[in-house]
Amino acid sequence: MKGSPNIARIGALIGDPARAAMLTALMSGKALTASELAREAGVTIQTASSHLSKLQQGDLLHLRKQGRHKYFTLANDDVAHVLEGIMGLVAGNDMLKTRIGPRDMALRNARVCYNHLAGDKGIQLYRSLLGKGHLLLDEKQLGLSASGHDFTTGFGIDVEQLKAAKAPLCRECLDWSERRSHLAGSLGRAFLTHMEALGWLKRARDSRVIRFTISGEGAFDSAFGIE
Repeated sequence: MKGSPNIARIGALIGDPARAAMLTALMSGKALTASELAREAGVTIQTASSHLSKLQQGDLLHLRKQGRHKYFTLANDDVAHVLEGIMGLVAGNDMLKTRIGPRDMALRNARVCYNHLAGDKGIQLYRSLLGKGHLLLDEKQLGLSASGHDFTTGFGIDVEQLKAAKAPLCRECLDWSERRSHLAGSLGRAFLTHMEALGWLKRARDSRVIRFTISGEGAFDSAFGIE
């Protein structure tokens, strides 16, 4: 329809199986080369290059050059947010037909959603901050309260530095596996980065799975318990 957003164009870009596989691989938050993305999609490098060009033209990917190498990442948080939402729709249909295996359970427990914590642990983090009044949700606008500022600063995150950046501080992201919200935005990214620096968790190699250490699990539950 004339004057309406061109949803069909973006839908067509995401809807191709090979391009969908590439975009899903980039949800790990890692920058990947064309050859790595070709393997993820099961296509030749030449075919992958054609797909990547289209995704770039559609403003879904960002190309980063380092020396002779070229790396691709998702263009921004908004792209990741849309992809996670689509995964939720797919999961809603597949859950009725698919038996969930152990690998899926690890993915459900804790995983990377582009650059923040998702899965059961991500939902626990969000619910804890919201329940303790550290996050405020007003007319679907999510913000950090005064107590949240103090808590986050005490946790070791420089809130003022995050606020100075252009990215939104707090955002809700619908978790595809549980259909409940987890915390995105620069604050969500900072929590994940800081917990990794503390040694609470480790990212599984070549996967979106996050595994908490035994001590990290206890520390996480102590800091982000749900009342």
